[in-house]
Amino acid sequence: MSQILAITFPIYAAMALGFLVVKKGWFAPAEMRTLGKYVLNIALPALIFSAVASRSPQEVFQPGYISIYALGGLATIAIAYLLFTWRGIDPQRRALGVMGSSCPNNGFIGYPIMLLAFPDLAGVILALNLLVENLVLIPICLLLVELASAGKSQPFLPRLGRILLNLAKMPMLIGLALGVLVSLSGLALPAPFLRFVDLLASSAVAVSLVVIGGSLVGLPLHGNRSLALQISATKLLLQPTLVAVTAVALIGLGLVTLDPALHSAMILSAAMPMFAIYTVLAQRQGLEGAASLALLFATTGSFVTLSGLLWILT
Repeated sequence: MSQILAITFPIYAAMALGFLVVKKGWFAPAEMRTLGKYVLNIALPALIFSAVASRSPQEVFQPGYISIYALGGLATIAIAYLLFTWRGIDPQRRALGVMGSSCPNNGFIGYPIMLLAFPDLAGVILALNLLVENLVLIPICLLLVELASAGKSQPFLPRLGRILLNLAKMPMLIGLALGVLVSLSGLALPAPFLRFVDLLASSAVAVSLVVIGGSLVGLPLHGNRSLALQISATKLLLQPTLVAVTAVALIGLGLVTLDPALHSAMILSAAMPMFAIYTVLAQRQGLEGAASLALLFATTGSFVTLSGLLWILT
């Protein structure tokens, strides 16, 4: 248990610090958003670029990991959609529920945990996760939100194209693409430039955790509690279970092979709470209350679920 706490305690202590400094008024909520932009647009792209560019293509490209993680995520989207439909949830809340159930926060929370649990693989794990999430899971969920929005008359393909174009402009994906190009080319980058990139990358962990904690202050906690509980439970329990089942099936059939450490990291990645901008996306639909509750439940509850998974998998 002490080994598990050595991983989880620093993570959640940093988030608690972020909550405290905003609650006490030492930092304003707007300042947390500014720090979050720094992490998303500078620190994490630098981290991903550094992790990918410094490794060979064989180390970076893990088809077994990508296949299992993507299929497990798609299964989560499908089953969550059916569960929310079965409950009679309206289309907008259903789309919100599916998104919260299947889009983990591997940038702000997942990477710090991987850095402590799998330090040699943490950068590659982050790159693989973001590749699947930003090219497969998030576009599908955003499309569901678009299709559920009232008054939308634009055809399906233009909507999908707009979503993919917006994602392609994300600095994290640009950093990933540039890192892949350097890795494939075998180009040796100048040492001063690499130190500059590593300097930016090293700031990502602590700042991201403080931002997550600070962002929990002042959330509009007036939404549907039963819906929020279902979203958070689906995120923390269903997605890692489906990823684990997919791994057992594909590995058992001999269709893919996967390093044991990556196997464990993949299940842990699926068990992260939902991504940081979840409440922002929900606000556009007027559903920030339920989304805020779900984010709060999932972020706090993940201390228990992630600790249990770390105990089982490591």
